[in-house]
Amino acid sequence: MVFAILVVGGVTRLTHSGLSIVEWKPIIGVIPPLNKADWDEAFDKYKKTPEYQKVNHQMSLDEFKSIFYWEYWHRVLGRLIGVVFLVPFAYFLLWRKLDPPLIPKLLGIFVLGGMQGAMGWYMVKSGLVDDPRVSQYRLTAHLSLAFLIFIAMMWVALGLWSERVRVTADATLRGLQRTGFWLAVLAFYMVITGGFVAGIRAGKAYNTFPLMNGHVLPPESFVLDPWYLNLFSNMALVQFDHRAGAWLLAVMVPWFWVRSRAPVVSDRAQSVATLLLAAVAMQVGLGIWTLLAAVPVALGAAHQAGAMVVFGVLLWLNHELRVSPDSGNLP
Repeated sequence: MVFAILVVGGVTRLTHSGLSIVEWKPIIGVIPPLNKADWDEAFDKYKKTPEYQKVNHQMSLDEFKSIFYWEYWHRVLGRLIGVVFLVPFAYFLLWRKLDPPLIPKLLGIFVLGGMQGAMGWYMVKSGLVDDPRVSQYRLTAHLSLAFLIFIAMMWVALGLWSERVRVTADATLRGLQRTGFWLAVLAFYMVITGGFVAGIRAGKAYNTFPLMNGHVLPPESFVLDPWYLNLFSNMALVQFDHRAGAWLLAVMVPWFWVRSRAPVVSDRAQSVATLLLAAVAMQVGLGIWTLLAAVPVALGAAHQAGAMVVFGVLLWLNHELRVSPDSGNLP
């Protein structure tokens, strides 16, 4: 469900649907407009937004419905995730079926989910004032927090499947563990830079590869003052930062795969390393295709889904490098 909401959120962003609902009503907001009067009321509220007045002033009611429903289902899915998480958690907690060390981890995930809902509305509010776009800083925070939830849930699940931690003094294995950690950090860097690319729509510019309109680093990459604003608001530098991370992943993951062939690495970890290599190759190829096509909705959403696949496999690999080869129930 978290995977699904990240994809739906990506489509919501790519279809410019995120500002179609101008209120945050956690309970009654589950009920969509049911008749023409309700739709007229929702549309009238949207007409007061900067997006309608500056961008979509010729939009019809039917066109409004198409963007409304993407944002509506994104919000409903978020609420549904909260219910699907909270109800079983309360049941297992009440009947004392949870190991005590697991309880704070699950509570932490639930708190992150609540924060994500608040962050989503905080992001939307930034596009309802003057500028018909949400803040790229808030959008990146919203995306990053979603990935943190995904990471936390998967890591806890992996711990439940394979609990026996492998303590090793082997230099090769410890080196692979460290490298796996830094690969995860690099993957999260890609999420952050991808958020800024999406936030300022930098994917719509420099749609050439491998160079950026004939340059490794475009000359306009540092035109903003003060200089650090270029990292977050300059299309050239923001896209370059994302590309640089992709190049680094494209080099490091094959190198990591070669090192993972060492005898000290379990067969299962070697298999997951091969899966990671394939996932990164797929994601890099999909990213190039998305860029060259100037980010159509389907490719943009697929690229965001691919990022979750890479992250999920990378977390699995990190976990496999830290557990005993005969531990757990994973195939």
